[in-house]
Amino acid sequence: MKKMKTSLGMVTMVATMILSVSCKEMDKDEAAMPMSNEMNQESMMDNENMAMNRSQESNATGILQDYFNLKDALVGDDNEKAKNLGMTLTKSLASFNASNYSESQQAELNEIIEDATEHAEHIGESDIKHQREHFKILSKDVTDMVAITGTDMKLYEQFCPMYDDGSAWLSMNEEVRNPYYGSSMLTCGKVQREIN
Repeated sequence: MKKMKTSLGMVTMVATMILSVSCKEMDKDEAAMPMSNEMNQESMMDNENMAMNRSQESNATGILQDYFNLKDALVGDDNEKAKNLGMTLTKSLASFNASNYSESQQAELNEIIEDATEHAEHIGESDIKHQREHFKILSKDVTDMVAITGTDMKLYEQFCPMYDDGSAWLSMNEEVRNPYYGSSMLTCGKVQREIN
């Protein structure tokens, strides 16, 4: 047993020495050059992918932020502010770029964006009752968008059983502030699920 351990130790030492010597004899300039180029290319591709991902995220994040501002205007019963924010959201939706998603995701996102834009436009030119009707469908569109684009933000899908046979919306806060009733039933609803 002792001889076997000694033999294995010798074989390991010899193999290590052979590998060390053969590695040192390689032409360092030739080996380093392609490796360096490959690493630079990979690094550049990684940076481009990260930039595209950041662009996608900032695109979707901008839409979400405009959506939350609109929701808050409806919570505050502010018709004029909601009109302005509806038009702001329309512009954010128009600038959304789905080109970095798969073909099926692009098709789905384009449908969602088209429908959401129509509802945001209506919100931009309506009385508060009509704004809230369109906000219900807009909320579904934004939720569907987030299901595809994802988000780093922690979101809460909230639900009011009283408005139009039940209506959901997204919020960044767990505390319920109902955009469908505003001050008349501010806390009507519950958190249905957490996203992220």
